[in-house]
Amino acid sequence: MATPAKNTKAKNAQPPVDDFSSDSIEAQTARFLASGGKIQQIPLGVSGQVATSGPRHITLGKRHLQTQ
Repeated sequence: MATPAKNTKAKNAQPPVDDFSSDSIEAQTARFLASGGKIQQIPLGVSGQVATSGPRHITLGKRHLQTQ
């Protein structure tokens, strides 16, 4: 069985875009506000997480069986 030929051409490696640099964040924020976006401030202690299950009661140790 013949082995496939390997690609010997080197691709131009570009550095990854740093979306988290302060300059990039400022530019993204400016574009967002210029397009009509609004920034909402959330007060401390407020969470967007919704509790989907009720409280969970845990019983440790052996259960006492009722005798009749």
